[in-house]
Amino acid sequence: MKRKDKIIVVDYDPKWAMQFAELRDLLLCYVKEEDIIGIEHVGSTSVVGLKAKPIIDLDIIVADAEGIKRVINQLAKLAYKHIGDLGVTGREAFKPPPENVLTDGTGRKWFQHHLYVCQRGSIGLRNHLALRDHLRAHTEKVVEYGHLKQDLAEKYPYDIDAYIAGKTDFITSILMEMGLTENDISTIRKDNK
Repeated sequence: MKRKDKIIVVDYDPKWAMQFAELRDLLLCYVKEEDIIGIEHVGSTSVVGLKAKPIIDLDIIVADAEGIKRVINQLAKLAYKHIGDLGVTGREAFKPPPENVLTDGTGRKWFQHHLYVCQRGSIGLRNHLALRDHLRAHTEKVVEYGHLKQDLAEKYPYDIDAYIAGKTDFITSILMEMGLTENDISTIRKDNK
């Protein structure tokens, strides 16, 4: 899909971990502790040293479909709009309000972020956590992946689909190493098209 805004990949920024922690702490004031298992920082900004688009990815983990329903209602209090699973079973996506100004009473404009609610054990969650954990343990892969992302952003500056597709083989090779099944990998490849 062609975009108006350019895909930008930047060097790792230590403030990303702090940004995640700030937003996680705010979310924990609105989602009920008994409804969630945890909130994880995922995506490229969660890996020290990895070049990334400067967008924080957060996964709120719940036990079951009922937990997803409850958390959808709780996030609405902050003006997050539920936009569905976007084709990834067990993972629900949310759009922040305009200008990333949540209705928490502060008027603060939050940084750009992607928020998901994931059911424990879902392919979307396992994909996020396995990739993150592998990269955190293998610095040589961090460098390789960072160069790949930067090259793809330069080659496809306004084509997010081509950018994502260009990363798929690298990601799925890591996920196979991490023990995801052929069926899981096939699903992830389909989701990345």
